[in-house]
Amino acid sequence: MASRAGPRAAGTDGSDFKHREKVASHYQMSASLKSEIKKLTVVHFLIWILVAAQVAVSHLDLVSHDMVAMPYQWEYPYLLSLLPTFIGALAMPKNNISYLVISMISAGLFSVAPLIFGAMEMFPLAQQLYRHGKAYRFIFGFSAVSVMYLLMVIAVQVHAWQIYYSKKLLDAWFNSTQEKKKK
Repeated sequence: MASRAGPRAAGTDGSDFKHREKVASHYQMSASLKSEIKKLTVVHFLIWILVAAQVAVSHLDLVSHDMVAMPYQWEYPYLLSLLPTFIGALAMPKNNISYLVISMISAGLFSVAPLIFGAMEMFPLAQQLYRHGKAYRFIFGFSAVSVMYLLMVIAVQVHAWQIYYSKKLLDAWFNSTQEKKKK
């Protein structure tokens, strides 16, 4: 064994590394996918905070409606998108396949579905803004439709990657449990 500061141990020339054990690939994949999902969870939480802030500010009348527009209908069910994220976080420490599956299904229901509905709800307003240059709702001086579509584009990507990485993680966990059953 070579130490960090000293010479190589006597009796070895450094070619004895081939017999050493390696971490199984599904464990490496599981760790890297969990890391990616955690990063996406942070981004999702930031998006959720922005939507929740807009809903709270507009309903509590903290600023005028000229400054922050009333929320669109899709924003209310989107606030439930924190549930799948929480369930997914519960699945990570113990590699709980059931919680991960529930998280993936509910992410489609509470995260992606409201975004699709929102795209359809705001489309006529976006069309009006594009064709006539008229906007009637604003968020800090910017067209609310433009701001919310930008937020939606980012949110759709975050949720799509979360579901994709969750599926890959599910496959890695499932393969590791199948290998254990074979032994």
